[in-house]
Amino acid sequence: MLDYSSPQNMSLDKVTELLRSHGVSLTQQRVEIAQQLFAQPQHLSAEQILTLVNRKHKRVSKATVYNTLALFVEHGLLREVIVDPSKIVYDSNLSAHHHFYNIDTGLLQDIPSEQVTVANLPTLPEGTAAAGIEVIIRVRNNA
Repeated sequence: MLDYSSPQNMSLDKVTELLRSHGVSLTQQRVEIAQQLFAQPQHLSAEQILTLVNRKHKRVSKATVYNTLALFVEHGLLREVIVDPSKIVYDSNLSAHHHFYNIDTGLLQDIPSEQVTVANLPTLPEGTAAAGIEVIIRVRNNA
């Protein structure tokens, strides 16, 4: 589990240790992206990450951001949350939890797992095992 005790970006040493411990080869761009992602528990789209990483110097391409996010998901550093078919956000909080998704604002908020009860799950297909359950409650602003 990541340590979010500091509100600032993770130190270079912590980021490199985190990436290495998950088997991710280090590049300057991956480290910069990781520093933004793991500064605090947050939900960010690839576009938001691109903007954050490039706010001082345009060094990281859109393709690099998408490839790095896919790599981080593959290595267990991020969760990919598909809030609707056209929008994916990346969640740096890897603990078991669910989400509220505000359709009007795009805001994604965590719901502690103990606040949601899922019962009467169907029998899993033969030869499979459950990898997790994720509940996304879609809400709208009151008119």
